[in-house]
Amino acid sequence: MAIISWKHKGLKAFYETGSVKGIQSDHEAKLRRILTLLDEASRADELGLPGYDLHQLLPKKDKIWSVKVNGNWRVTFRFQRENAELVDYLDYH
Repeated sequence: MAIISWKHKGLKAFYETGSVKGIQSDHEAKLRRILTLLDEASRADELGLPGYDLHQLLPKKDKIWSVKVNGNWRVTFRFQRENAELVDYLDYH
């Protein structure tokens, strides 16, 4: 169980070094919790906690999931076997 690939370079840097340069600084605490859960999880439903609004994006064949950070900001990902991949951080306008 691990995060094996990233789409968002700033989020990857935050995870690896703690640098908040590529993220919204007010999202730091929630992003840290989300990334810790993703790193430890083996299935998407393990992130189905209150306030995270876990849901699968369409088209479902892509198997991309989303959790809420704050406002319109989301972390998206999918699982390949028991590892999170394609982890992204974006603002859905």
